[in-house]
Amino acid sequence: MARRANATELLLHALDEAYGKSAWHGPNLRSSLRGVTSREASWRPSPGRHNIRDLVLHAAYWKHLVRRRLKAEKRNAFPIPGHNFFRLPNPSEREWRAERALLEREHRALRQAVASYPASRLAHKLPGASRRTPIREVFGIALHDVYHTGQIQTLKVLYRTRRTR
Repeated sequence: MARRANATELLLHALDEAYGKSAWHGPNLRSSLRGVTSREASWRPSPGRHNIRDLVLHAAYWKHLVRRRLKAEKRNAFPIPGHNFFRLPNPSEREWRAERALLEREHRALRQAVASYPASRLAHKLPGASRRTPIREVFGIALHDVYHTGQIQTLKVLYRTRRTR
């Protein structure tokens, strides 16, 4: 008889599939970035629209924020000044690699926070939150990765189609 997964295992599974492990739905966030150059990451389909780089830094920021909420940390600085979406000059390849590494570090730190979170508190409200629970936050961030992965896949197609016309 198969063992029932506990809530923490389910949360970690959702995070893993959305970010870096093989998923039934297709590419995950990390694999969607494979082979993307800084030039491609910086391309915008039109002025004012998000690019791949915006989405990567946005995803890293929200992983950071959810981890901070789980650990009940006061504001601690995200490595890039600002919040949510960051408007920065186009990166070099080296800077783009560093930004993808930041996303990876934030994912690993969030995963560790989830793994060490008391299972008995997963359905309780987070401090200072009206409706947020750890379960809702963590499943939400996994869905957030999947959502932005779809946007990244679309931006890649638009960029590559534009170049072949």
